[in-house]
Amino acid sequence: MIVLAWPRVEGYAMTGSAYGARVACSCRFVGGRPLGDCRKDFEPGMDLITLSEDTAARSVTARFPMVARQTATYREGWGCVLEPWSR
Repeated sequence: MIVLAWPRVEGYAMTGSAYGARVACSCRFVGGRPLGDCRKDFEPGMDLITLSEDTAARSVTARFPMVARQTATYREGWGCVLEPWSR
């Protein structure tokens, strides 16, 4: 049964990571808040998503352990933009 559930788990992990990266990047580099404060903006159920920042690149990476990783980078005039999804 776990094999049948894997596409769903992978999809939720990728979506949660992308959402987390985008929201935390905006919080950090648009709103100017500390990264630790940005978790307040997450939806319920996102407890497994971890965050890290690269201040030089002005980016935030969100990870769902061993399944998905997504990075959003602040671009002047665009706001925070996600890296393209890859499979």
